[in-house]
Amino acid sequence: MTQPTDIRREVRSPSPQEEHRFAALRLAAVGVPVLPLRAGKLPVGNCSDCTGAACGGRPNMRVAGECRCPAPCHGWAAATTDPHVLTSPAWARAWREAAAVAYHPGGAGLTVVDLDHAEAVAWARAALPATRTVRSPRGEHWIYRGAMSSANAVRDGVDVKSRMSYVRWLGPGTGLLAELPDAVRALAVKEPTARPAPLTVTVPGQAAGGQCRHRTPVFLERGIAMAEQRISEASGAVHNTVYGTFLAVLSAHGRCGCLTEGHVARLFTAAQARGESARHCTEAWANARARLGM
Repeated sequence: MTQPTDIRREVRSPSPQEEHRFAALRLAAVGVPVLPLRAGKLPVGNCSDCTGAACGGRPNMRVAGECRCPAPCHGWAAATTDPHVLTSPAWARAWREAAAVAYHPGGAGLTVVDLDHAEAVAWARAALPATRTVRSPRGEHWIYRGAMSSANAVRDGVDVKSRMSYVRWLGPGTGLLAELPDAVRALAVKEPTARPAPLTVTVPGQAAGGQCRHRTPVFLERGIAMAEQRISEASGAVHNTVYGTFLAVLSAHGRCGCLTEGHVARLFTAAQARGESARHCTEAWANARARLGM
């Protein structure tokens, strides 16, 4: 008797990178801005200037000026819900390099309390209202409905990720989303003594006959936002980070007349939120101006 022919076909499983892209598209479809991460939870650079963190690893900012990307290149600012961007040829290399998917919680109207160890988790269970919880390699992510300013190291092993930040996607988690409580908002608020002192800095004016080279006001705004992010995410050597950021901002925006005291106040506020004194901020600003001959 003739046996039926075995017509089984080999079905290729998707690669990890393809699975990351599929996961990103599913998140984007429900309004969560996403981006690819390479090994080490670092954002993939989406242009040649940023490949391999050649720009210093900071979204749209070099050591002395901006990345020349036509659009946000990497980091939280590149997170998107646009499926055409996520599947575009320009992002193909990014997905080939991807080791994980990240999302911008603030862009989705969310805040993540990132708990890095068991003691931090125990503190959260005692101090914060229950909400959706996702297990992480070292602890847990507690996710709340509502956005706020991000702040690292608000307690030992506790970071708050929301606006101007990204978080690795580790799955949907368990439990119901709770509204962002005041107890979490308070984590990012410094004591009154940390409030910025009145500014006594000089904002450079435009040189005679000079022209502003910024394409749009958004270009300057994005540069200031990226500078605030770099300061707020400094994990060490905060004073050096503040000085380097001031130098970069002045190099890019200090001679065209667009930089205002309001912009400088934002940078000082970010620095003082990381523990810098008003005097150190003023000295760092003055030293950066002196180095650039302003």
